[in-house]
Amino acid sequence: MSVSTTSTPAPQIAAAPGFGVYVHWPFCRTKCPYCDFNVHIRDTVDDATWLALLTTELDHFFEQTSEATVSSIFFGGGTPSLMAAATVAGVIEHVASRWTTVDQLEVSLEANPNDWRRFEALRTAGITRLSLGAQSFDDEVLKFLGRDHTGADARTALDKAQKLFPEASCDLIYALPGQSLEDWRLVLHAMLPSLPEHLSLYQLTIEIGTAFHRAISAGEFAAVESDDAADFYLATQEICDAGGWPAYEVSNHAQPGHQCRHNLTYWRGGDYVGVGPGAHGRITHNGLRTAIQQYRNPESWQDAVLRRGCGTELQAPLEIRSAIEEAFLFGLRPVEGISRAYFRDRYGVEPEAACNARGLAELSDAGFVECDPTGLRATASGRLLLDAICSRLLAQ
Repeated sequence: MSVSTTSTPAPQIAAAPGFGVYVHWPFCRTKCPYCDFNVHIRDTVDDATWLALLTTELDHFFEQTSEATVSSIFFGGGTPSLMAAATVAGVIEHVASRWTTVDQLEVSLEANPNDWRRFEALRTAGITRLSLGAQSFDDEVLKFLGRDHTGADARTALDKAQKLFPEASCDLIYALPGQSLEDWRLVLHAMLPSLPEHLSLYQLTIEIGTAFHRAISAGEFAAVESDDAADFYLATQEICDAGGWPAYEVSNHAQPGHQCRHNLTYWRGGDYVGVGPGAHGRITHNGLRTAIQQYRNPESWQDAVLRRGCGTELQAPLEIRSAIEEAFLFGLRPVEGISRAYFRDRYGVEPEAACNARGLAELSDAGFVECDPTGLRATASGRLLLDAICSRLLAQ
């Protein structure tokens, strides 16, 4: 494995990270064998009831954040493309009726390819950015991944998304069992010309508790070795960068001006509210960053919303050290890194002062992190080892 420590100049860090609204729709037709998200299978869902529940919870959080200006809304899941267009429109309209919103509000929705017939209605409902969970365009790969769509579905959906929405994104999974590096290089080179301006490219990760984890434990197949996975990652960065889709975060690539605004809010340490089962939020009051988590089970969440106006299971201020650790875990993911000015304003110290001094020096000398007047960031080689780097920087 060859790792380059050369890094391109980091983009100028935005002065303000934005304020987002995340809406979790937890329902799927089936659960993929690699998925450990908060998803649930239900025979029926009453959209009118769920719209009332979501808007009730939005009202609850508006009372705590009424002075914020919303810069993005993100419908995640689950499979939000299963939502009725009227429900999607109702949520968007409700947010706009409560908060001030920016001009050109970004409204994203995650979609499965076999829901492409719903795309026109979703665009009319107010979605401006469709994130297509294609994962692959190869029928054999899709079968292995347990997806309920075909390669033809994915191609049709991508074509519809690019024609209908101002912004489109496509998710792909690589480093699959039995996939060679050359196979992936050929696939990516061939596909790039037809892909949208934003790509989310993920290595297959085997999460505990998933069907794939049980299959590997039973010896049904083997995960890609870590050194081989690193080679896949480096090849992905190289091909996308050369093709005009440079990485702006560990797994996300975009042509200039097409980054996902909502995700940047997370990585830059901005505040956001999360509504729906299992949603998370971060709200800052009087300098204290508060962590919020909703009940994961849909029925438990619904019962809480009906009883007290919100489905919050946990709401507690983060200890300063926990908040700083979170700032590093999120802030080192994007290429731009951690904003010095923003970090200093929020925590009263320079980013370097929050680090283990010896760890920072060693990582800097090795070319894994770098500091300059704008902030602190992981280099291209550092992002390959981000978990270990964060652990070293934050060691007490």
